[in-house]
Amino acid sequence: MIVESKEAIKVEKTTLNKKFHLISYGCQMNFADSEVVASILESIGYSNTNTIENSDLILLNTCSIREKAEQTIRKKLSSIDHLKKKNRTLKIGVLGCMAERLKEKFLIEEKIVDLVVGPDAYRDLPNLLKEVNSGNDAVNVLLSKDETYGDINPQRFNTNGISAFVSITRGCDNMCTFCVVPFTRGRERSRDPKSIINEILDLKNKGYKEITLLGQNVDSYLWYGGGLKKDFKNASEIQKKTALNFSKLLDLVANEFPKMRIRFTTSNPQDFHDEVIFTMKKHKNICNHIHLPVQSGSDVILKAMNRQHSRDEYLELISKIKGILPDCGFSHDMITGFPNETARDHELTLSLMEEVKYDFGFMFKYSERPGTLASRKLDDNIDEETKQNRLSEIINLQQKHSLENLSKYVGNKTEVLIEKESKKSNDHWAGRNEQNIMVVFPKKNLHPGELVEIFIESNTATTLIGKAI
Repeated sequence: MIVESKEAIKVEKTTLNKKFHLISYGCQMNFADSEVVASILESIGYSNTNTIENSDLILLNTCSIREKAEQTIRKKLSSIDHLKKKNRTLKIGVLGCMAERLKEKFLIEEKIVDLVVGPDAYRDLPNLLKEVNSGNDAVNVLLSKDETYGDINPQRFNTNGISAFVSITRGCDNMCTFCVVPFTRGRERSRDPKSIINEILDLKNKGYKEITLLGQNVDSYLWYGGGLKKDFKNASEIQKKTALNFSKLLDLVANEFPKMRIRFTTSNPQDFHDEVIFTMKKHKNICNHIHLPVQSGSDVILKAMNRQHSRDEYLELISKIKGILPDCGFSHDMITGFPNETARDHELTLSLMEEVKYDFGFMFKYSERPGTLASRKLDDNIDEETKQNRLSEIINLQQKHSLENLSKYVGNKTEVLIEKESKKSNDHWAGRNEQNIMVVFPKKNLHPGELVEIFIESNTATTLIGKAI
């Protein structure tokens, strides 16, 4: 039986003494959501385990943004299926975007999981688990117009104890033709600023040194007392006058927590306002890095993607930011091989990259996503070899720019927050500078959480190498 639960039923904490193992895929929002899920599970008596074989409950928080991501998750499900034969009471669940999209397949057709929970239904986990433990399958993938989980304190179960994500918005209204997010995460809504401040205060008290304000589109943050952004036109004049947009929220957080480093992601060019740039300039504790997805350098492709900015508008914004924040670092998202993309369109993407010279980027071949407007209206007509060749050119150009940009740090100093031990050496620390570039240096008598000045001696395309001053 599939239980379509419409609202969470309050479940008192029990002495379950059961263990859960949570695996996250995809964007930062998924990892932040996993911390919310962990908190909900612990509230009813489950405890986290890093050992998958000892689990009573295995949850995969999934991503549907590209076909490859879904293939990775399916392989993982296949690899853990044998555990059910050893442990008859083991339950396996799928959370997140892929759960919303493929609920029937998972539960009815393939029968590979016991539990399917969408991004807005995590409060219902206690009730759904009760059904599962009674021998029933359970699913809740209903989208919400107001759920932000603002009153749930995330359980930082898989963190370095230095940096943390703080969600400020959920969902997206942009409807880019290639993207499933509006369908899997629903309409855009903003979180109460009081709950945001309280969460950051808790992190500060626990010793965290850096937070990243997180959302599918942080620049569209708008708090006027609750509800969807589209309802703002019906708000009272008092609500409109006291409304908090992203630049004001950023200013509020920076003022309240002057000793914490602040980052934010992801921005959307159409919603990125001048006030944000000036707020960044005003506060030393706001890092000078902006992740500003562009997706293509061709106006023809941008229009087909339903991106609400042109090439010239994007470049004008980059120029404006560089003029006000000359030390700002930039990163991007880029999709190649979108339907009907010509060789000329591809060249325009390369030329835009030459003009901006990003520090780093996330680059992908177009992957048709079922349900999106592009999948319904456009033929995926760029052959795989052409897609791969164009992607290779984009990646090679980005590596060239990254190497050039990072080489400019050599012979200079940069401030770094120590986050963790270097992956390649037990004798070195690793941390990021303001521009979000990884820096590696000898440990000496330094400790995680310290802000240190590092003199840069050399670099690769992804890393700065130096020593503490």
